[in-house]
Amino acid sequence: MESLPQARMATGVSMTWVLYVLTDAPPLEWSHHDFGRIYPMPTPEERNAALADLGYIVADGAEWQWREPRHAPAPSHLQAVIPVRPATPAAVGGDTA
Repeated sequence: MESLPQARMATGVSMTWVLYVLTDAPPLEWSHHDFGRIYPMPTPEERNAALADLGYIVADGAEWQWREPRHAPAPSHLQAVIPVRPATPAAVGGDTA
């Protein structure tokens, strides 16, 4: 199993790119950011800014890894994954918009 916390970016139910941070909390409590668009794909800089707004930063030396989920609704459905860590030792919350 992959270690947590971990950020994932995929197209959401709204068919726009959504970045969310997986933690050991229930999924409905995961912090997330909806980019509000499908095109163009959010840049790494935009993803880092969204993570910062949620209280996280990319883990040292980590890079986004792209994968196609096994149970994807369409062959072109992609998901990006990267390990993250809290930006500060304090508890993180985040924008759940």
